Amino acid sequence: MAYRVLGRAGPPQPRRARRLLFAFTLSLSCTYLCYSFLCCCDDLGRSRLLGAPRCLRGPSAGGQKLLQKSRPCDPSGPTPSEPSPPSAAAAAVPAPRLSGSNHSGSPKLGTKRLPQALIVGVKKGGTRAVLEFIRVHPDVRALGTEPHFFDRNYGRGLDWYRSLMPRTLESQITLEKTPSYFVTQEAPRRIFNMSRDTKLIVVVRNPVTRAISDYTQTLSKKPDIPTFEGLSFRNRTLGLVDVSWNAIRIGMYVLHLESWLQYFPLAQIHFVSGERLITDPAGEMGRVQDFLGIKRFITDKHFYFNKTKGFPCLKKTESSLLPRCLGKSKGRTHVQIDPEVIDQLREFYRPYNIKFYETVGQDFRWE
Repeated sequence: MAYRVLGRAGPPQPRRARRLLFAFTLSLSCTYLCYSFLCCCDDLGRSRLLGAPRCLRGPSAGGQKLLQKSRPCDPSGPTPSEPSPPSAAAAAVPAPRLSGSNHSGSPKLGTKRLPQALIVGVKKGGTRAVLEFIRVHPDVRALGTEPHFFDRNYGRGLDWYRSLMPRTLESQITLEKTPSYFVTQEAPRRIFNMSRDTKLIVVVRNPVTRAISDYTQTLSKKPDIPTFEGLSFRNRTLGLVDVSWNAIRIGMYVLHLESWLQYFPLAQIHFVSGERLITDPAGEMGRVQDFLGIKRFITDKHFYFNKTKGFPCLKKTESSLLPRCLGKSKGRTHVQIDPEVIDQLREFYRPYNIKFYETVGQDFRWE
């Protein structure tokens, strides 16, 4: 009996050990799997928290567009299906484009805006000089040509007009010049409809001198036109001036101004003296800068007097190796006019000039 009891108690020992070993091994495996799972989740969580971008393994013919938006991988070595090194994928990613200045090739040069200021007149008054002088200012960008939008091209629409403008930054003023606006009946209303805050610049000049300059320019293009005297008078003996001739009518400034004052207050219109623009360009341009609300950047140091042309020119600047003068068509010698004709025209313009002085509150001393 004793033998049978001992025989039954001895054999179970190895089975119990095996069970314990199996349980230990199973526990160790589970621990390893849990640890691996936790590590994987931790890496994934940190990747999402840090916003790490996904990457592509390498360039392929159908994946070039994706490469431009994805970060290339940096594997430790090439794979059989991707013989190209990681640097090739990195080279496919374009470098970031930096914003540049107004004179760079970058697309971020500013915005094309409708002009906040206009030089609206008058023809042969000195508008080109004012435009060229004010363009020196870093806070002004101006269109070089005359768009004639508010008189000839209004039907093209404001989008077309805006497309002509130079690109400007928020701190810069967009400006254009078309002298014929001042004598165009519809121009004040059209400009007002664009923006009632538009600032207007009018360059005026002794109307007799202006008419002679206008005629001189036309004569250079059409040598067979009638004489200045013949165009100026319907009857010179009676002193009847022909106001239908545009060269005469432009100089009746106060009549044209009435149309503008129906839409714009006088405070929004600045009058530049064409005569003082020659004798004191820095002073006149200083007042223009004040009117535009910009710093007085253009001063005496920017000008010198060109004796050949008879008016001031811009000195050379850091961006220009040569001085800047107006073109050959500016400063040409006027045709000789009979002094009696000049006196008759002065008498004709006198009442218009006086009323103009009173309206704008400025005496231009043309008499």
